[in-house]
Amino acid sequence: MSIPPISPYRLSDVVPRSHPRLDWKVDPARAVLLIHDMQNYFVDVYEAGTEPLATVVPTIVGLRDACDAADVPVVLTAQPPNQHPSRRGLLTDRWGPGIATEEQAQVIEPLAARPGDITVVKWRYSAFARTDLRSLMAHTGRDQLIITGIYAHIGCLLTAADAFMQDIQVFFVSDGVADFSAPFHAGAVDYVNNTCGIVLSADEVTRGLKADG
Repeated sequence: MSIPPISPYRLSDVVPRSHPRLDWKVDPARAVLLIHDMQNYFVDVYEAGTEPLATVVPTIVGLRDACDAADVPVVLTAQPPNQHPSRRGLLTDRWGPGIATEEQAQVIEPLAARPGDITVVKWRYSAFARTDLRSLMAHTGRDQLIITGIYAHIGCLLTAADAFMQDIQVFFVSDGVADFSAPFHAGAVDYVNNTCGIVLSADEVTRGLKADG
């Protein structure tokens, strides 16, 4: 029931079949960067020092620096340890009891929260489910979400779909997310492009931030 070990795959092996169907542009006055579930518990199922995280983690770090420079808020999600069964619900049936220790719950050091970042306690696949993420964005007049993190076809994808249904423009960073495999990763990219957002590279997002900043 727990998350199985993930074999390495190269981002170059991710072969989507889609192209964006929307013409939205990243606007630093409207955007929020989301760093999704980059906690030790979820990261540790990857082989240390291998792809895709060997590229994805530095990519997120660079994108976060670009967002800091453009005054784009950064939100991290983190699931809590030792969730009560009544809170965890059906996730236990699929994935087991989940995070057990505070150490497992920590966001990995390169992406740990900085002063001014917001950490949202997360309970379900979508970062909007049972959280105040939507109200946080509304409070600061933000209606664009740049999505990075893990896992692309689970929490990242469901967050993208949920954002779209709440009239938030989604920018899904193709080289800033990681997944169980290249096919799962490509499937998430295709779903977002076809239904609820725009898939861009981190370089494309960064250029957009600078162009509009």
